[in-house]
Amino acid sequence: MGDMVEQSEQRRLAAILAADMVGYSRLMETDERGTIARHKAHRVELIEPKITEHRGRVVKTTGDGILVEFASVVDAVECAVAIQRTMLEREAEVPDDRRIRYRVGINLGDIVVEGDDIFGDGVNIAARLEEMAEPGGLLISGTAYDHLKQKVNAGYENLGEVRVKNIEAPVRVYRVMLGPEAVGRVIGEKQPGSTSRPLGRIAAAVAVALFVAGGALWWLKPWAPEFEPASVARMAYPLPDKPSIAVLPFETFSKESKQNYIADGMTESLIASLSKVPGLFVIARNSTSTYKGKSVKVQKVAEDLGVRYVLEGSVQKTGDRLRITVQLIDAISGNHLWSERYDRQLKDLFELQDDVINKVLVELQVKLIEGDNARVASRKTANLDAWLLRVQALAEGFKFTREGFVRSRELYQAAHEADPKWSRPLAGIAWTHEWDARRGWSTSKEESVQTGIELARKAIDLDPMDPLGYQILGNLYFIRGDYSEAIALKEKAVELAPNSFPAMVGLASLLYRGGEEQRALVLFARAKRVSPIPVWWLLTSESTALHMAGQNERAVEILKQAIELKPNRANLHTRMAAVLASLGRIDEAREEIKTTLKLSPELTISRVFYISEFQKPKTVDWYSDLLRKAGLPD
Repeated sequence: MGDMVEQSEQRRLAAILAADMVGYSRLMETDERGTIARHKAHRVELIEPKITEHRGRVVKTTGDGILVEFASVVDAVECAVAIQRTMLEREAEVPDDRRIRYRVGINLGDIVVEGDDIFGDGVNIAARLEEMAEPGGLLISGTAYDHLKQKVNAGYENLGEVRVKNIEAPVRVYRVMLGPEAVGRVIGEKQPGSTSRPLGRIAAAVAVALFVAGGALWWLKPWAPEFEPASVARMAYPLPDKPSIAVLPFETFSKESKQNYIADGMTESLIASLSKVPGLFVIARNSTSTYKGKSVKVQKVAEDLGVRYVLEGSVQKTGDRLRITVQLIDAISGNHLWSERYDRQLKDLFELQDDVINKVLVELQVKLIEGDNARVASRKTANLDAWLLRVQALAEGFKFTREGFVRSRELYQAAHEADPKWSRPLAGIAWTHEWDARRGWSTSKEESVQTGIELARKAIDLDPMDPLGYQILGNLYFIRGDYSEAIALKEKAVELAPNSFPAMVGLASLLYRGGEEQRALVLFARAKRVSPIPVWWLLTSESTALHMAGQNERAVEILKQAIELKPNRANLHTRMAAVLASLGRIDEAREEIKTTLKLSPELTISRVFYISEFQKPKTVDWYSDLLRKAGLPD
């Protein structure tokens, strides 16, 4: 048996070349027949002859990609240089938007050989380098460069060390300069006696870091080994009876805040749009955001969240261009259903988002009813500055501090000025007035509520199909005491976005405050399935609904989970005190109030009800009595 393994699996040192066509899907959509014909001509007349000439072995090909093994790194680089230089001539007369370009990456490293196939880090690094290369460009690893010793008629630029996914050690990267003026030049190498890095190398290292943030994160070619599928038996929740998907946070390794906001906004936009589709089960951003910045296996995500499909991607911005890589994975089968790398102008970001949404719906075979397609794919704004300002405003608001909301309002106002016809910035400004009213941060609660109502109504007038305006207007009517109108508005939001976590929780939170705790508990259960990873504020609201429904022991369990997540939130200890008082555990309730007053010395019973807004006087009397027994001052 051991002999059989040795014969079927071998290791050797080899030079690996990975290449693919830039913008393959876009070119196919623009001119399928012409693209296929020209690509075939390039392959037959240029690429394959050059590979043969330089003694390479084609391992695999796809519609737009190729993997080649060479015994010599000199042969591999000479082959790639010849192809890239000739491609410039062959496509010179083609309009720029239809021009075929290839990216190439080359690595010299150890590979695993199984029959005619090859695997291992030696292959993976070549693949990562290809993803990082610019259109028409060629990147090689440090190990490949060290073996060239100026034997290839080209120049080189040292881009420094780069970390790539699933490779433990950083990879030294060189850009091969193809122009005749660059032959023999080496840029960015440390000179003898030098103690500082040349400015050119620093700039290049920044550039390559931006490229890494994009396509280098996901290697989607068919020769990559399939991962171990997720186990339905190990899933934390039963699979829904409709296609279920989690959108992981789009990644970027850039320190540029604008690029990070683009990634965050892309994730939020995709989740919000997909949540509007009744035939789809979408995990809320609250749960998927916990994976941000973490290296996590797709099957683990699927098992944690109880979903079949996972969408992941990355964003990289260089100047006015974006490179966005996306892939949709069936975690149960282990197959990549669809993958795409987009190279677009920044101004095309919204069209790109629509394209991703439509591709997901097609792959998951979700049927849209008449009118849904426009609603789901609507871009809402064509102004990128407004969109970015709104994403930043949302992040500031989610800090739930007075300072955060002040900054949030400023950003929402700037977004509204950038695009006065977009509803979401107006709804966002209304949201900040809502919180002013809730927390007593303004001089007049009534004025804050009225201002918020006017802004939310304007937002709805601008876009009657966006649930956000209805959610915020519902909250404001509730604060004003108009319970029935508030519930109707919240129900409208859920109707427009059936899978929306904020819409579900928003409606449930008003229902229990109005005495409809059983309806609220049903919605909380739905919301917790959509967002399986616990959220402290959801647990807080659910515990109060349980308390009002007489399920006190369960309310204590839920509050313990919330306190574990946020031990320094005074209101959690206040609510725990009320539940314990209901159970007759007065000593424990008083200990919770002691903790409450340490965290918030000014808190009183009247202050609790200023914030909580229970609708029924009997509920207020009942809850006040419990807090009084626990020792909270009036």
